[in-house]
Amino acid sequence: MTGWDIHPAGVYGVLSKTATAAKDMSDAGSAMQGSLEEAASAAGTLTSQYGPYTSTVGLVGSALAQFAEHWSRDLRYIAERTSKSLNGADEATRHYMAGSLEQAANAQQAAAKEPKVDMPGKGETGSRTEGQ
Repeated sequence: MTGWDIHPAGVYGVLSKTATAAKDMSDAGSAMQGSLEEAASAAGTLTSQYGPYTSTVGLVGSALAQFAEHWSRDLRYIAERTSKSLNGADEATRHYMAGSLEQAANAQQAAAKEPKVDMPGKGETGSRTEGQ
């Protein structure tokens, strides 16, 4: 008894539906990012009434930027975790179908590892930890 009982057609049906949902989430995330930038820009600026007369991001724009900065790492993590899960399930199923149970188990274990989340422009590298 191998402990594996996979129905490849069922797996690929679920993977297909999940990939579609993941694409929709990605598109929504991209649209949200653009909307936040537009909203921050439209919210106006603060101008010093005592020279030199310089403008800075307004309160609403600043709050939107902080919101985006706070949640971007978690959203990136979700995208990376989803990708690893989908690819790992696909790879493990292919190995299972080819009769290579050891390679299927290796693919499953690799997919379960924490993804590395690199944030553009932050210079940070590392995996997400609980409490972030």
